[in-house]
Amino acid sequence: MEKADKSARLQYSTKVAEDFPETLSFAGRGFQKRFAMRYGENPGYPAAFYAEDGASGPNMATMEVLQEGAKGLSYINVGDMDLGQRLVKKLTAIRPRLPACSLIKHEMPSGVALAETVEGAFEKAWQCDPLSNFGSVDVFNAPVTESLARLLTESARNIEVVYAPGYTQEALPVLAARKNLRVVKMGARIDEPALDSGLEFKRVAGGVLVQKRFDSRILSPRDVDIVSARKPSLEEVEAAVFNWIVACFTRSNAVVIGQKDKVHGIGSGQRSRIDAADCAIRFSRRGYGPEGCVLASDAFMPFPDVVELAAQNGITALIYPLGSIKDQEVIDRANQLGLAMIITRRPGETGSERSFLHR
Repeated sequence: MEKADKSARLQYSTKVAEDFPETLSFAGRGFQKRFAMRYGENPGYPAAFYAEDGASGPNMATMEVLQEGAKGLSYINVGDMDLGQRLVKKLTAIRPRLPACSLIKHEMPSGVALAETVEGAFEKAWQCDPLSNFGSVDVFNAPVTESLARLLTESARNIEVVYAPGYTQEALPVLAARKNLRVVKMGARIDEPALDSGLEFKRVAGGVLVQKRFDSRILSPRDVDIVSARKPSLEEVEAAVFNWIVACFTRSNAVVIGQKDKVHGIGSGQRSRIDAADCAIRFSRRGYGPEGCVLASDAFMPFPDVVELAAQNGITALIYPLGSIKDQEVIDRANQLGLAMIITRRPGETGSERSFLHR
């Protein structure tokens, strides 16, 4: 049995040789191979990272690996870093003076928070869901300090990658003590423009899907509208904007619940919206709980069931797009329950923004 266990573990550490070309050209853009990876999404399959020609600012093309760890960056690590960086960049746009932390697992957020200090942002994000955050890729919009490095290297957390705009001199030796930890520095400040072609590619058998990258236009309370009888407080609207942004980086069907400075629960990748809401509420009880939260849904409510579940669990407001044939029925039910309904459109507009993600 011991020999079988060792063999099984070995497959996850054995690097797979790749013979991919040094350059690729696609959709009029050139890509240069930066480095090979241990393997792809699964052991035994080769993988490499290519940087897009002309890409600049805070994105994957400009990252600098400071510490490879015992394994080096994996295919999934880079996907996690990309999603986490784009999420904290968006949060920096709405709260430019606050440190932000996003903890990513399997290209989905598992903990997100803002705080007055980078250490505080990390600790608040970790407590969103300590179980799911084990083994995460941790992304910051502020430099990693020595005190944060000591939190990140606690063995019980088993953090895979730390990715930040900078590291203090005192932080790097602390991080170096963890032999499996990968430490990566962003190539530019998080508030600088991140430039590339803006195209997203998805391989399918026999072809490639191409689309323009989604970028939510909701950045402040001025970008949303109210359709309920009860008007939300400013704090509820700020919480709605924060959690909507997190929902934009969460696999659909996505429901995110939280307050204006931290996520409490995330339901992602479910086949129905009520299941996503149930997951978000259930997972929140591992940490902060659902009471007093705002719920963000990445698409419309086809039935009043999510509104009813929210009210049963102490949630006070929702942000979501209109678009269902039962929109009025859903709003009427929210009015009966005293919930505030915030819509992803500016006052005077007719179309709501939705934020599907299927990466």
